[in-house]
Amino acid sequence: MSKIQDNLKMKGRLQVSLNGEVVRDIDNLVVTAGKAYVADRMKNNSTVMSHMAVGSGNTAAAAGNTALGTELGRVSLTSTTVSSNVVTYVATFAAGTGTGAVTEAGILTASSGGTMLCRTVFSVVNKGSADSMTITWTVTVS
Repeated sequence: MSKIQDNLKMKGRLQVSLNGEVVRDIDNLVVTAGKAYVADRMKNNSTVMSHMAVGSGNTAAAAGNTALGTELGRVSLTSTTVSSNVVTYVATFAAGTGTGAVTEAGILTASSGGTMLCRTVFSVVNKGSADSMTITWTVTVS
């Protein structure tokens, strides 16, 4: 008798663009709370990932993360699309929002607090007060 093995994995990747130019392209961590959220969605449909946040924290991403280290700004997602096993989230941080030395980002279910799906830490992107920044984040379930 053979065992059925199916190793479900989640991974994310984000691309940070400043004033239309790609400045970072990095992997991220799907945190424990995010995996629990995905499992819960198989039964419940009431809460969706709706916001993206950026911050200036530099502590490495860890499975137990539930918030950014130091949040600089949070915005509603511009779009969410699903194609096969890939979900793509896009958010734009307009001039004056999320300004500073940006080193981390996360996807969450609320305009404050909420459940975090993913978090990543990256080398600094200096977002000036007049800059616009767009983050495109893909989460692949494989």
